[in-house]
Amino acid sequence: MPVNLIATPAAELHPVAGARWGITEAGIRKQGRKDLAVLLLDEGASVGAVFTQNRFCAAPVQICRDHLAKNSGKSMGIRAMLINTGNANAGTGADGLSRAHASCIALARELNIAPEQILPFSTGVIMEPLPHERIAAGLPAALADARADNWGSAAQAIMTTDTVAKAFSSRITLGGVPVSITGISKGAGMIRPNMATMLGFMATDACISQELMAQLAKDLAEGSFNRVTVDGDTSTNDSFVVVATNQAEHTAVTSLDSAEGKLLFAAMLDIARKLAQAIVRDGEGATKFITISVEGGRTGGECRQVAYAIAHSPLVKTAFFASDPNLGRILAAVGYAGIGDLDQTRIDLYLDDVLVAKDGGRHVDYVEADGQRVMKQSEITVRVILGRGAATDTVWTCDLSYDYVKINADYRS
Repeated sequence: MPVNLIATPAAELHPVAGARWGITEAGIRKQGRKDLAVLLLDEGASVGAVFTQNRFCAAPVQICRDHLAKNSGKSMGIRAMLINTGNANAGTGADGLSRAHASCIALARELNIAPEQILPFSTGVIMEPLPHERIAAGLPAALADARADNWGSAAQAIMTTDTVAKAFSSRITLGGVPVSITGISKGAGMIRPNMATMLGFMATDACISQELMAQLAKDLAEGSFNRVTVDGDTSTNDSFVVVATNQAEHTAVTSLDSAEGKLLFAAMLDIARKLAQAIVRDGEGATKFITISVEGGRTGGECRQVAYAIAHSPLVKTAFFASDPNLGRILAAVGYAGIGDLDQTRIDLYLDDVLVAKDGGRHVDYVEADGQRVMKQSEITVRVILGRGAATDTVWTCDLSYDYVKINADYRS
């Protein structure tokens, strides 16, 4: 079961004017589940995206990058997104690119647009041929299902090993005009987003100039998806897409530093963080949600470096699963994080409100019963104070359980 995860109920997800989801069952890998989704965008939408930094990136990632570049500065722009589950179309070489292109061509014919106006996304098993014929056959049903209020069904359709659909939504006011923001994500394993998430889609009907979209997507990912990890593995298919349909009747946001730009960014970042944290809360086999806050670094980068060393340690993660306050493992991870001139005599360690280590050694008042009390909680905060400067950063992760091994041992079955 996910750790204290409460997504927005499907009935309460706000439709975004100018964006419609269509869902169907195409039998891409398994029968009896919705596995094909199409997001249709009205003309004039602005689109930005970030993708995996895994050099062995999947065919759809390569095509998305190419199609976004080809549409840069064009008035027609991106008009649709095509998402399949059950098959990642990664590690498939030239044949994978051909099959992904064929899927875009099939949808382009249905919509009477250019294939380059479509962004394809895939998730599932790696090194399997994409059954693009099944995708093409499923498109009419998906398009017939297209509705503005279909975000909840879309969140379910993009799931793989997720146990629950991940969707969040909010409304704000810009220039006296109500604006909707809705997003969905998927992911539970092979999660250490490195510029993106496993799959994430966010849309708003706010008016945002296309020139801002690439930076907006990057900044949103940097403050959310790039702060989570389940197992330290960066997927071949990571993609996070941000859409502004430009349908709300307010003056367009042309700067994220303007008052309205800051308001909109804060609201979108809140949704992005909820989506990112939902992936950790639903991490494969997770029983605990862990916030790792590193303070007193010289730079935010070194704070993240230390936080990820802790978050990726199998010894730390299994100790949390067992509620075992073997907290020397955390100090060991801090030490091997790669900060060459780290002074261990200045490091403090807290577990929630419990001061465990002071000036690099066990605090005189620390007793293991206090550590165990915190370790038994479903949500835990680890605070490390480096004593080197004023920078801080935070990473969210989960524990590592028996079920993580079971799920991944059976993933292809």
